[in-house]
Amino acid sequence: MSLVRTIFLQCPPIPHLPTAFSSRGTVSVKFDVSCCCVATPETLVRESVDEKRFQRTEVRLGLPSKGRMATDTLDLLKDCQLSVRQVNPRQYVADIPQIPSLEVWFQRPKDIVRKLVSGDLDLGIVGLDTVKEYGQGNEDLVLVHDALDFGDCRLSLAIPNYGIFEGINSLEELAQMPQWTPEKPLRVATGFTHLGPKFMEENGLKYVKFSTADGALEAAPAMGIADAIVDLVSSGTTLKENNLKEIKGGIILESQAVFVASKRSLIQRKDVLDVTHEMLERLEAHLRAVGQFTVSANMRGSSAEEVAERVLTQPSLSGLQGPTVSPVFRMRDGSVVADYFSVVICVPKKALYKSIQQLRAIGGSGVLIKPLTYIFDEETPRWLELLSTLGL
Repeated sequence: MSLVRTIFLQCPPIPHLPTAFSSRGTVSVKFDVSCCCVATPETLVRESVDEKRFQRTEVRLGLPSKGRMATDTLDLLKDCQLSVRQVNPRQYVADIPQIPSLEVWFQRPKDIVRKLVSGDLDLGIVGLDTVKEYGQGNEDLVLVHDALDFGDCRLSLAIPNYGIFEGINSLEELAQMPQWTPEKPLRVATGFTHLGPKFMEENGLKYVKFSTADGALEAAPAMGIADAIVDLVSSGTTLKENNLKEIKGGIILESQAVFVASKRSLIQRKDVLDVTHEMLERLEAHLRAVGQFTVSANMRGSSAEEVAERVLTQPSLSGLQGPTVSPVFRMRDGSVVADYFSVVICVPKKALYKSIQQLRAIGGSGVLIKPLTYIFDEETPRWLELLSTLGL
């Protein structure tokens, strides 16, 4: 309970104050002083964040607003039958008709992470590098799916392949160079001002000075602005074209697109948990099916068991849990017989032709091939992992 005291102070006359307020030459000023238990800043922030979440009835998903990451994200959701409907391309808000309670917000990737932490978003799809850089280890951020199979890159340290760096090919050799002193540290240009310094410190590089930079960092060493850079690398072609090289031990982080959520939102709001479950199931089923094919063939045999035994002698024909073998009925001499069996297996693209050869070798014919769209498990493994992480 708060204790409130009312205090009157006598103050000198205030110039130009109407006489109605100062008939006796003094002004009475009233203060209400309240004494109560003061919450710590951490408690106030947490309560403010939680209040934001409970004030909303919709579930909010943050998606990248522009660039290749945005396009690939929308394509993936479309493949999962979760097409984003944006009435006006200039608007930052959209929806997904298949999940009516879900509200989509297009944001810069770094703002998605920040707004997950602040309670303004519940879910998001961004690069792992963005989560690590702007989340900075915040325990409220939880990875729901850590491999969405696009946006592959690596955060890497790169140095020139000429001058004093010509013979330097590892992080250890870079650290041992006598050139770096407190007065003349290794100058590194980067946009990753959290992960970059953290990596250097963890790997024993003592004399390093970071400068914040965005855009074409590859030009910084040639311009004399920096000795090295820390930046995202995909193929490495741009580095080579600018006479830069990655070095052994210099990869800071392997990154790709991830599905991330606020842990508090998942625990405190069942609707957020339900939406996450549906999205995760769709994502997992589609991604598992990518590059997988259903292969079916007819095969003569005396029984389903005999045909299955023959199929399982071939290493590429085991399928997910094993082959499906069922009788093929046909008319012969006026009677229905089942001397052929249909064999159905699931085969990855890289083993497709080899599987066809093995089917033929054991008597398979009439081979049919169809691409798979979804593979649903009894329960999504990542969902069980998430529940364990949340303690649910």
